[in-house]
Amino acid sequence: MDQDIVLRARVMLLSANRRVVRGAEGLWIYRLLAQVEPEVYGSKLAYVLVEASGSTLVRDLPERRLALLDEAVAVATALSPANPYRTKVLARALAAKRRELDGRSAT
Repeated sequence: MDQDIVLRARVMLLSANRRVVRGAEGLWIYRLLAQVEPEVYGSKLAYVLVEASGSTLVRDLPERRLALLDEAVAVATALSPANPYRTKVLARALAAKRRELDGRSAT
């Protein structure tokens, strides 16, 4: 992993001055940092992925929404059972995926 890119992501995270960075910027930051420190950034990545799946940018792209939710479930599942956020983000990701799949079967 290129340490300059990791440093850039950390600086962006610190300069955002928010608890969770959202949107495309948050996806980029957390996807990158979760590769380096999955237990630290994985829960935030899963959170932002679920949030992104509800974005107006993917409203008409059901396969993209499902891909984001699949990624969120995979990231949350990969967290250690000892991670204090694992249960919450996994439940949130699974619930969002269930809603997505139920919405597909209703149409």
